[in-house]
Amino acid sequence: MRSKLPHIGTTIFTIMSKMAQEEGAINLSQGFPGFGADPELLDMVAKYTKAGYNQYAPMSGIPSLREKMAEKTLRCYGAKVNPETEVSIVSGATEAIFSSITAMIHPGDEAIILEPAYDSYEPAILLSGGIPIRVPLNSSDFSVDWERVKNSITFKTKLIVINSPHNPSGYVWTQDDLDQLAELVRERNIYVVSDEVYEHITFDGRPHLSLVGHEELRQKSFVCGSFGKTFHVTGWKLGYCIAPEKLTEEFRKIHQYVTFSSVTFLQYTLAEYLEKPERYESIPGFYQEKRDLFLTGLKDTGLEFQATQGSFFQTASYGHLSKIGDRELAEKMTKELKVACIPVSSFYHNQKDDKIIRFCFAKENSDLEEALVRLKNLGELFKK
Repeated sequence: MRSKLPHIGTTIFTIMSKMAQEEGAINLSQGFPGFGADPELLDMVAKYTKAGYNQYAPMSGIPSLREKMAEKTLRCYGAKVNPETEVSIVSGATEAIFSSITAMIHPGDEAIILEPAYDSYEPAILLSGGIPIRVPLNSSDFSVDWERVKNSITFKTKLIVINSPHNPSGYVWTQDDLDQLAELVRERNIYVVSDEVYEHITFDGRPHLSLVGHEELRQKSFVCGSFGKTFHVTGWKLGYCIAPEKLTEEFRKIHQYVTFSSVTFLQYTLAEYLEKPERYESIPGFYQEKRDLFLTGLKDTGLEFQATQGSFFQTASYGHLSKIGDRELAEKMTKELKVACIPVSSFYHNQKDDKIIRFCFAKENSDLEEALVRLKNLGELFKK
C-alpha cells in the first residue's frame, strides 16, 4: 500500500501524553485543561440529553448556536455576520481548519505556513495536492517576518495559514500584523485560514484581534475557533468557522462529507451557555493567574523565557545550559523529573532544534506548584 502521508507518524502530543501516563509524570505537554468545566455547563448537558436532543443536528449547526455566535462576534469584534450563511458549527477547530484548506487548495496550489506551526496544517495541504511553503517566524519573539512572507508569494500562492494567539509561542498578533497581511493579499487571489482557538486567552490587557473584525481581511478569510478550548471541554470536539457567504458555501461542501453534523445536545448546551458573556469574558483573568503562578516558579529553574502573550502555553529555552536535543530532554524530564513537556522542534517540518521546550499551564494550581518544585532539579539532568 502506498501511503498518502508517508512522512507523517504519531503526533508528539500523543507520544508525550502516553509517556507521561506510563511514567506517572505531571503532564504539562498536551494542550488540554487539567481541571473540570463549569458545573452549570455540565448540568445543561444533562438537561438537553434528557430532553431528547440526541438525533442529527442540521449540517451547518443548530440555528440558535449560530445566532449566539453571531451575537458574540459582534460583541467581541464589532463585526456583523449572517448566522445563516456565514457561521458553521463543526466537530472541532481541527475539522474547521481541514475543511477550509480542502475547500481552497487544488493540486499544485501553494499554501504558506508560518513555522513553528501546529501539526495539522501541513497534512491538510498535502492531502489536497497542495505544496506547503514554510516561512520561519522571527526567532527572537516568534513575530512575523513580513518581508520573508512577501518574498515567498508566487503566482501559485492560494492560501496563507495563520495562528494567533500562537501555538507554541503564545505570540499575539498586532494591528500592524493584520494590516501587513491585508496588504499582501490585496488584489491577489490569495485567501487566509485563521486558527484562533485561543481567542479568549490573552494576557496583560492585550486584545485578540480577530480577522473577522478586520473589514478587508474578513472578505477573504476562514476564521476557525474552538468551544472546547474556550470552555475547558476539549473532549467535546466542537468548533466553528466564520467566513463570507461564498467561502462558506465551499466550506460546507467539504464539511458535509467529513462529519456532516456535530453532537446535537452539546450544541444546544453551548447556545444556552453563551447567553451570559461573562462566561467567556472572564477567561483571560482565569488563565493569567495560572500563567503568573507558573512564571514565578519558572524563574527558579535556570530556564530563560519571555512571558507568553496568549494561549495556555509557555515556552522556555535551555541552550545556555546544555546542548542536549529538545526531544531527548523532554523524554529525560518525563522519566527522571516526572514532568512532561513538548519539544518545540516538533513544530518544524525539518525538526529545527533551537533548544526550546513548551509547557501547558492549563492545569490545577497544585499540579503546577508540584511541577515547579520538580523543575528546580532540571540542572541535574544536564550533568549526566
